[in-house]
Amino acid sequence: MRFADPWLLGLLALPAGLALLSWARRHRPPSAHLVLPDLQFLSGAQVGLKARVSRWLPVLRLVGLTLAIVALARPQAPRDLREIRLRSRNIVLALDISSSMKAGDFQPGNRLSVARQVVSDFIQQRHGDLVGLVLFAGRAFLQAPLTPDLQLLQATMKRVDIGLLPDGTAIGTALALGLNQLKDLPVKASTIVLITDGANNTGKPTPLLAAEAARSLGVRIQAIGLSTRDTSSVALNGVWRVGSTMPRLTGRDEAALQRMAERTGGRYYRATDPEALAHILQAIDPIERQEVRISETRDYRELYLYALAPGLVLLAAGVLLGATRLRSLP
Repeated sequence: MRFADPWLLGLLALPAGLALLSWARRHRPPSAHLVLPDLQFLSGAQVGLKARVSRWLPVLRLVGLTLAIVALARPQAPRDLREIRLRSRNIVLALDISSSMKAGDFQPGNRLSVARQVVSDFIQQRHGDLVGLVLFAGRAFLQAPLTPDLQLLQATMKRVDIGLLPDGTAIGTALALGLNQLKDLPVKASTIVLITDGANNTGKPTPLLAAEAARSLGVRIQAIGLSTRDTSSVALNGVWRVGSTMPRLTGRDEAALQRMAERTGGRYYRATDPEALAHILQAIDPIERQEVRISETRDYRELYLYALAPGLVLLAAGVLLGATRLRSLP
């Protein structure tokens, strides 16, 4: 099961807070009190059914509110689950979307727009392959798991932009996410294509530790350094600035990327223009295809009614009973 809108589950803090507030009020002594005669002679009296049931009214309302919030998050269960057998390469693309990718030293557009177009063209030619997409800046996340659905991937690439993540370059984290997608697939047909214009400066593990993990699994990393030699005059956010500089790969950065790639049996490439980037991506074609079996969910069944219906019934019961049969004076 999954939730279509999991962020709405954050609203569960509301019933939890109400329950905590009710508990605190029940156990808080009154600020002032009156001295009454001793009522110990009533301690053995039986509590009526109405009094016992009325104690559960707040619980009914809180459970009903909780179920309604769960329904808003739209729980779903797989409905169209297909077993797919194919001979494929397994390719995870790890794309840098940090702020330095705004640099306009690749024309037309900036580094990211050029990389996005070249990667989209690359995806279009991957018929029969499994392709996944990891985006990273200061953090990394799996934008698309390995899938043969190339149209979905191309639609996803159109929405990729700078600013989706905190700034930075978490190369090691991106590689770890990619390895998690490939660890159970044939290693001879698996590779990670890393596209970045900077050096790792945040996140865990470090790129070298991630490379060691890839080497132990048998997964090759192909690293692509994306920047021109001269960035002394580049366009940033559409404005041409003469004499300004943008971060670029230094010799030390390139050596680190090369060491990381070669440690896994891959290679490091420097892309100095859009044509070079396209040629580099074509270099992974000789990878041998291997047979894989994957389970792919094409459709999901909505389950929100199973939470919404009892939630509304409990809410309505709590409100109606509290206003009628179980009404109590303050």
